[in-house]
Amino acid sequence: MTTRLTTDQILQIDRDHLWHPYASATHPPLVQVVSSARGAKLQLADGRELIDGIASWWSVIHGYNHPALNAAVTTQLERMAHVMFGGFTHEPAARLAKHLVALTPAGLERVFFSDSGSVAVEVAIKMAQQYWIARGQSEKHRLLSFGCGYHGDTFMTMSASDPVGGMHTLFNRILPQQLFAPTPSPRFGESGSDADLAPVEMLLEQHADEIAAVIIEPIVQAYGGMNFYSADYLRQLRALCDRFDVLLIADEIATGFGRTGKLFACEHADICPDILCVGKGLTAGYITLAATLCNKRVADGISNGAPGAFMHGPTFMANPLACAVGCASVELLLSQPWQRNIRRIETALSEGLAPARAQANVADVRTLGAIGVIEMKESVKSAAVQKVLIERGVWARPFGKLIYAMPPYVISDDELTQLTAAMVVATEVAN
Repeated sequence: MTTRLTTDQILQIDRDHLWHPYASATHPPLVQVVSSARGAKLQLADGRELIDGIASWWSVIHGYNHPALNAAVTTQLERMAHVMFGGFTHEPAARLAKHLVALTPAGLERVFFSDSGSVAVEVAIKMAQQYWIARGQSEKHRLLSFGCGYHGDTFMTMSASDPVGGMHTLFNRILPQQLFAPTPSPRFGESGSDADLAPVEMLLEQHADEIAAVIIEPIVQAYGGMNFYSADYLRQLRALCDRFDVLLIADEIATGFGRTGKLFACEHADICPDILCVGKGLTAGYITLAATLCNKRVADGISNGAPGAFMHGPTFMANPLACAVGCASVELLLSQPWQRNIRRIETALSEGLAPARAQANVADVRTLGAIGVIEMKESVKSAAVQKVLIERGVWARPFGKLIYAMPPYVISDDELTQLTAAMVVATEVAN
């Protein structure tokens, strides 16, 4: 039996060997040792509890240690943990694909499973490019993306993310060069106009013969600054893609499975993209899994052209454990009055964060579904903010000018009050 490590041993190994996301290896940030988790709370090794205000990067939608999801993993584990998807299929993949086709906007009929959100977007881009190659139009290979957009950390996804204000500007000279339109506006809930899409229309007029697809995060641009934009904008964008014969990719990695108050953010505009990406909440944070869905036009276009197959195949594609817990997560979500619950969270975030508007250093406070944002006027001192949050029993990870919350859907009213109160206090040390 393996001897368990002490907290000090864990921290020493971490300092010596582990490299954390968006962090220095030689000057690592302070980390907390988590020993267990349940519901919306993390149990630290020193006995403290923290409310997880960001659901482990937006993925743990049902909270930690949920009995229905635990049972799904355990049951599937007794059957098989993994089998290659080349030449085989299995019930969990079939069931999850059926769920996704039924729940996403009508017209998305094919499901391609992959390992993570970034890879799902890579797959979407590759689908779009291979579609045009199959049609004999290989010159249509570039992407049209948007200011404040973020699509992942792999190379093609980085190339489609904001090249000026994004986190990957360091790599601009070695990335494929894409086209970028201004940040989508107006704000969510406001009416849009043709003028809002004029820059996009101009780029399409000038470059439609080389654009494979337009890629966008519908309604909420997440890592690019939590920009909530008008559904009219998305609706008009769909029409422009049709008019100029370019594909539309919707990156719903962050927004899928109820986060914005709709099952998928595209529903706010009542549109269907040609390709849609999901991840994060797909397995409720249990096992990494993502999916890229496409319509018949894309699937048939690729399959009926040379070489007659889509040229991608992850080793752990459609992992049975992940698909089984994905099915359980979707079924759990749909078995509950989830829309009413999201409205409850939205109301609590809106009311709880409202006092931050009185702070002189706060630029804006906004909420949408289970997303609450305090935007500061200047960049946040992340370490100082996290210290205040942890002292008040809350975990969040501010970035840029933002202190934000995207909690698990199981968070209680009292926990929401504690979360929002801590965020408001944290604005006092943010700049």
